[in-house]
Amino acid sequence: MENLLTRITLNPNICHGKPTIRNKRYPVELILDLLASGMTHGEILEDYPALEEADIMACLAYAAKLAQVISIQRVLI
Repeated sequence: MENLLTRITLNPNICHGKPTIRNKRYPVELILDLLASGMTHGEILEDYPALEEADIMACLAYAAKLAQVISIQRVLI
């Protein structure tokens, strides 16, 4: 899983510093939203040919790591 996470990059000059895939303009949240909406890996790869299967798996690994936080603070705006 750690090897997959190297595909997730943070760059303040790309997508306002949000986590992206391999410094491309594909935010991790976009891929997770597509998966949550029911798209298959194949459909995502067809719509975004610059991505690879490992990129999708990296997004899932990243989300799994985020879910392992000890506590979450709710911020009211």
